[in-house]
Amino acid sequence: MKKNATTLIAALTFAAGAAGAQDIRRTAIPNSNFPISVAVSVPATASTVYFSGVLPDVANPAAPKGSFESFGDTQTQALSVLRKLQAALKNEGLDFGDVVQLRVFLVGDARLDGKLDFNGLNAAYSQFFGTQQQPAKPARTALQVVALPLPGALVEIDLVAAKAARNN
Repeated sequence: MKKNATTLIAALTFAAGAAGAQDIRRTAIPNSNFPISVAVSVPATASTVYFSGVLPDVANPAAPKGSFESFGDTQTQALSVLRKLQAALKNEGLDFGDVVQLRVFLVGDARLDGKLDFNGLNAAYSQFFGTQQQPAKPARTALQVVALPLPGALVEIDLVAAKAARNN
């Protein structure tokens, strides 16, 4: 009985310490500067916000509607999507430092023989994550899809953000 009581006290002490945690923990990729994390741990006291997938804005209104030319290349589209997500985060009182996970859906670019422009995605992505101004590195998955709901779109991103509760 005494052993069970000691275990219970230790568990309650651990839980109380975890409940007071203020920081989201990010596990970096070993020996890498790539701006993503292998894992992100969110304290139980954090509020979590899930954002639906965001598609790019039209970059060239003069191009034929629904064409790849109307939205630009992968980098241009990823920049558009990330700026829209930045505004959506701000609307919720969050920023890219609060992002814990992103899922990126990519369509192969017809201008690249249907191949993904992963370098274009990363060129845009690295302007928002793992920078000196915003060093947080969320967990990220990038998937190739056949098409997106917006004809001509090459990029869609959804994300999860978490804001750790602060002790006042």
